[in-house]
Amino acid sequence: MSRTVGIDLGTTFSLIAWVNPETGKPEVIPGPYGTALCPSIVSLDEDGRIVAGEAARRRLLTQPDRTIYSVKRLMGRGVEDVQDELKIFPFRIDPESRNVIRVRLGDRFFTPPEISAYILREVKGWAEEFFREPVTRAVITVPAYFNDAQRQATKDAGRLAGLEVLRLVNEPTAAALAYGLDREQRGRVAVYDFGGGTFDVSILKLIAAGEGDIYQVLSTCGDTHLGGDDIDNRLLEIAREEIRRDLGLDLESYPETVQDLRKALIAAKHELSHSLESNVRFLLPEGMAYVRRFTRDEFDSLISPIVERTLGPVRQALSDAKLKPAEIDEIVMVGGSTRIPLVRSRVEQVFGRPPHVELDPDEVVALGAAVQAAILTTGVQDTLLLDVTPLSLGMETMGGVVAKLIPRNSTIPASAEELFTTGVDNQTAIELHILQGERELARDCRSLARSRLPVQPAPAGLARVEVRFTIDANGILQVRARDLRTGQEQSIEVQPSYGLNDQEIERMLIESIDFAEQDFAERQLIEARNEAESILHATEKSLSDEQSAEIDPAERQRIEGAVAALREAMAGTDYKLVRTRIDELNEATTHLAELLMNHAIAAALEGKRVAEI
Repeated sequence: MSRTVGIDLGTTFSLIAWVNPETGKPEVIPGPYGTALCPSIVSLDEDGRIVAGEAARRRLLTQPDRTIYSVKRLMGRGVEDVQDELKIFPFRIDPESRNVIRVRLGDRFFTPPEISAYILREVKGWAEEFFREPVTRAVITVPAYFNDAQRQATKDAGRLAGLEVLRLVNEPTAAALAYGLDREQRGRVAVYDFGGGTFDVSILKLIAAGEGDIYQVLSTCGDTHLGGDDIDNRLLEIAREEIRRDLGLDLESYPETVQDLRKALIAAKHELSHSLESNVRFLLPEGMAYVRRFTRDEFDSLISPIVERTLGPVRQALSDAKLKPAEIDEIVMVGGSTRIPLVRSRVEQVFGRPPHVELDPDEVVALGAAVQAAILTTGVQDTLLLDVTPLSLGMETMGGVVAKLIPRNSTIPASAEELFTTGVDNQTAIELHILQGERELARDCRSLARSRLPVQPAPAGLARVEVRFTIDANGILQVRARDLRTGQEQSIEVQPSYGLNDQEIERMLIESIDFAEQDFAERQLIEARNEAESILHATEKSLSDEQSAEIDPAERQRIEGAVAALREAMAGTDYKLVRTRIDELNEATTHLAELLMNHAIAAALEGKRVAEI
């Protein structure tokens, strides 16, 4: 028997969930580390093996050139679309990339759907270990503002991971499904989804229909370049500038240190969600330290412009739904960034009432995806999901004008048709140029596909061509054009401009077999080796510090012995022995770590200029 699951394929973390038939409630599935959050990170080992999730996250510090995160920002986008991301994230794009973005990891290149497939395989493996059964079908969530190309890229990633993607569901809509299970209240709901890399807001109408519910999306709006990553980048920007200004150290030459500093600042951000201050003490190269106290008020001031950017789409979504804030009955908070007190307070100020935060904001989207998966596979029809298309779809007509057949926020599945004719005498074909966007001219919209329909030569205006647009439940578009005079027909399966053809997908599926067959023991060994590499790197770096000369020879000998023992264990295949040697090295270096930190802080306090508020 094959299980069906719901997957939240997130920018920062991904989760997988199912509906427990005994309780009828959705539940997230934890991984081998005891948490349901799988880091959306992929890394290429030096021997060519791929690791994803927590094992890959640990390599951000030790092997940043072989590791990638936040790849969701690249899904379904062209090289010209990602220039802003290239300024902030360490994406190494193949210079020969054209329509298909190819990211370099080590000496190999991967497309974003291919990288996302490794993340999907990781959580799929969690579920198969949990159920002791195959998992082959899934509902996967996407940001509400994902366009056709980004949605198709997500479906391709699912195929590469060995999953039949039953449905793509907008993340805010999935959240409404999760909350609707335990709530009797009906009315209009605003879903505010502030995740790691994207921001979405949707206005939904929950209607009691007999014994079931109807979830109708009235409007949706968002920003695919706005998320918690922007807050992290803002803190990192400030820290790097203060280190450069006050300590005279430019971290440009220390990519590993930058990633480690980013991690420390994210921890401070998390602490400020429940505390009024957070102290950062971070060891830098050359024996220096960055010591910084962040207060809640200062943190709010620093991130306020980012939070305010989320309110523009909120107002736009309300306007599209023809509603005022006071007419919203409930506000649902989704995404880890909604734990920030400033975010919650600003949302409360806009709507005039506190938002609902009963469910874990990190888990709620995956829970909703599991609910939709259960609906699709069990045949239960007590919930109807009426989603909308986020952007208008149309065709280019004479003069480069766009004729919109399906306006944005149209309920899907949807279809529309319109008659077109020729504009020139004896025209022999009609150009079908399919577009997506809200602008009036074709040059300002996104081109999705082109095709030609032959027509019989005749005076201008005589031909009658019926064009029909059909959007399926996943938000994927198909176009059919028919000459009513001759009956000749042309069907277009819209291939997004980022382009993955069937041959490329087939090749990737074949290449994925080796990864799929890796047994659990090999995975444990890889994870243990990764952790060992990180600890060895930190230990050797500490031993080379001039302050380490203060430890006595016996202690240095113990540390060097533990290092040698760990290296020897890593050369073998016993992952339990590797973890034992890791624990022994950690114990041996405890005093050395305390010594280095004390020296760094003392030096900072005695005269080195350190930014502190």
